[in-house]
Amino acid sequence: MFLLTLFTRIVILAIAAVSLNFILGYGGMISLGHAVYLGIGGYTVGILAHHGINSGFVQWPIALGLSALFALVTGALSLRTRGVYFLMITLSFAQMVYFLTVGLDKYGGDDGLTIYKRSTFAGLVDLSDKVAFYYVCFAILLACVLIVWRMSQSHFGVVIRAAKSNDRRMQALGISTYRYRLAAYVIAGTMCGLAGVLLANHTDFINPEMLSWTRSGDLIIMVLLGGLGTVIGPVGGTVAYLVLEEALSGITEHWQIVLGPFLVLMALYRRGGIAGLLSWSRRD
Repeated sequence: MFLLTLFTRIVILAIAAVSLNFILGYGGMISLGHAVYLGIGGYTVGILAHHGINSGFVQWPIALGLSALFALVTGALSLRTRGVYFLMITLSFAQMVYFLTVGLDKYGGDDGLTIYKRSTFAGLVDLSDKVAFYYVCFAILLACVLIVWRMSQSHFGVVIRAAKSNDRRMQALGISTYRYRLAAYVIAGTMCGLAGVLLANHTDFINPEMLSWTRSGDLIIMVLLGGLGTVIGPVGGTVAYLVLEEALSGITEHWQIVLGPFLVLMALYRRGGIAGLLSWSRRD
């Protein structure tokens, strides 16, 4: 049961990593506030459940809609900047929501809120069954990977990658890269909001830590570790990161000290991450 719980968490965070990779790996949009969508999705489920609304047909669409709306509004402002300015603006928006959740005393504030009943779907699927819930999460992960792969191969994906390489040239060709990048940002935010919905159902608990900037940093590490701009890389990076975390935390509470040098070595000698390492091994 421990392994099932661990791999369910891996699958859920892999969805968030895949969504971040879509804007970071393909679009070059370095967001340090991406975990805010985990929080929006999770808090939507938790707050509605607190008021007795447990139907997934209500919770999930509202969570996805709020995630998309927040991404649209903040993205419309953030994407007018580049580089470190974009990073700082996304961080600022995420911190605003973080401190908002800390101040929600009615919903636990800094202590968080327990969810006593998972989302229900009129008997179609029982999410309280941990095995069934794992397969639901895994199916959603496969769907997200497929969506990102198809979009990356489409005209939409070509424009996103080209804008990352040379945005001015694309605009000179008459292509409004801003709209493409904004659309990608909204898609990634909505996808991560879905991961937040699943995470809240998995842990049966929500707290502000879900959307802290350190969680966003964890997602960036997962993407870089797996392979930036690769379809399956973020999944491998999530598996490696969380398995290493679980193994090392059993040895020492300061497991980051051990993980840190490993990440530095990966950045210096294998920039393609795990996906690049596997492709290099196949060539040999």
